[in-house]
Amino acid sequence: MNPVEFIIRCHEETKHHFHRYARSAGELDWANQPDPFRVYAGAPRVTLPPATTDRSPAYESLFSAESSAAAPVALETISVFLECALGLSAWKSFKGSRWALRCNPSSGNLHPTEGYVVLGAISGLHDRPAVYHYLPAEHALERRGELPEDGGRALMEGLSAGAFLVGLTSIAWREAWKYGERALRYCQHDVGHAIGALRFSAASLGWRLHVLEAASDEDVETLLGLDATPWPRDVDREHADLLAVIDPSGRRIVDGAGKFGLEGHALKPGRAMWAGTPNVLSREALRWELVYAVAEAWRKPRGAPATLDPQGISAPREHAQDEACVAASAARPVRTSREIIRTRRSAVAFDGVATLPVEQFFLMMHRLLPDPRRPPWDALGPPTAIHLALFVHRVTGLTPGLYALVRDPADRAALASSMRPDFAWTAPPGCPGGFPLYFLLEGDARRAATAVSCRQFIAGAGVFSLGMIARFRDTLERLGAWAYRRLFWEAGLVGQALYLEAEAAGLRGTGIGCYFDDAVHDVFGLTGDAWQSMYHFTVGGPVEDARLTTEPAYPRRAADLP
Repeated sequence: MNPVEFIIRCHEETKHHFHRYARSAGELDWANQPDPFRVYAGAPRVTLPPATTDRSPAYESLFSAESSAAAPVALETISVFLECALGLSAWKSFKGSRWALRCNPSSGNLHPTEGYVVLGAISGLHDRPAVYHYLPAEHALERRGELPEDGGRALMEGLSAGAFLVGLTSIAWREAWKYGERALRYCQHDVGHAIGALRFSAASLGWRLHVLEAASDEDVETLLGLDATPWPRDVDREHADLLAVIDPSGRRIVDGAGKFGLEGHALKPGRAMWAGTPNVLSREALRWELVYAVAEAWRKPRGAPATLDPQGISAPREHAQDEACVAASAARPVRTSREIIRTRRSAVAFDGVATLPVEQFFLMMHRLLPDPRRPPWDALGPPTAIHLALFVHRVTGLTPGLYALVRDPADRAALASSMRPDFAWTAPPGCPGGFPLYFLLEGDARRAATAVSCRQFIAGAGVFSLGMIARFRDTLERLGAWAYRRLFWEAGLVGQALYLEAEAAGLRGTGIGCYFDDAVHDVFGLTGDAWQSMYHFTVGGPVEDARLTTEPAYPRRAADLP
């Protein structure tokens, strides 16, 4: 079986159904839960300096066509960047149990994603280009290896002064411990959230970030030392996800094959120069064979196409804000980007009564359109493959029912012809002209939203919820099996944008990875594998759990800023 057909078969096997869930352990062995923090024992460590003031621009200004003034690349700004992207935002505790929250959300708060940076010589850090692992628990960098001088030059040739790379990897066992064979879905959702978290953090410093889709998995493994690391066990291994470039000049970055010195020989640090021994994550480990078979099948080879054949595929459009969106943005309380980023939380319950003005809803939807001028969409190039199937409950000024946001206009006809023939496909009243939001069917969608989201009440108690519908088989056949990961990245990126938009609107969001896949398709009339639901999300008025105690993310900081 070729890799694409194998991936499609595995996607079918890992679906949840009303009569059965995807295979998992069935119960949680809490004593064996994997450690959420990777540590490389013996690697030189530098604790990053705490930020004592919030100089970040207003959150709403991040979407302006004019970029904020770029901060210099220094130890202090690297510290802020990593904290607001992958660092801790708080600690929670209850009856002797204590757990960390992070700026990048994660399925089940299990955090399979590990972050790395490849930096030039930085005063206070190291006098040579090197590869570092980020340790969020300590807000520190562990130096894993130095780059050879010629390799470092080749890597960053053509970029502005101070540019650096970020790498992401995943540890599947952290998710498989709880979710079994569905684990890789959640790992890749989290990668998408992390891309968004990295991009918004970079934007708050006036920097740009772009995923290097020309990089293969082998490139990532070579640069980050994954291929030379003595993993304690196979389940403790980190799998390559991606590399991204940060350019502090603020100019638009274009990824091209052969650029950034991605040839393996230029990236290889000198022999025996990798430092640190990775920790064992749990006492025992179950090896989910399907998980590791999929991880092998979707590996991205060198020379894999990074985008679809442009014939018949539209490029991302620039979406100008109309007067209503500008007014809705101005109506929000002025909060800094760092405050929004660090106070973001995943709601665990909604009050079932909160509402959202239609103007704010339109603004949220506008910011989910893949505009290449604005974060986070400039981080990930075309194609756009994710569209939104919406269950609208309590948006004032909008009829309750089913809606669709078609994020690539080229897919509108194909999506409409694939859905139920009784759908209206009309513009909602007051919707900005030309905006690709469509009213489909009137009705109380709360029970349907709850039912298809694994009967989770939170999906029906919010102001709206949604399923992320992907152009599925076509994307995989054109790009290859590796693009299965990319579909989840795009879905996670949508989720991260929604998380911050919900916070800015005075609400909360929650990503929902547990849903009955084919039941979602049934609601909207989708059949076959041309379109598939990849992720769910819901937004509403949060109910806070007063039993929990909140503690600062990093107690050593004199004033734990929002």
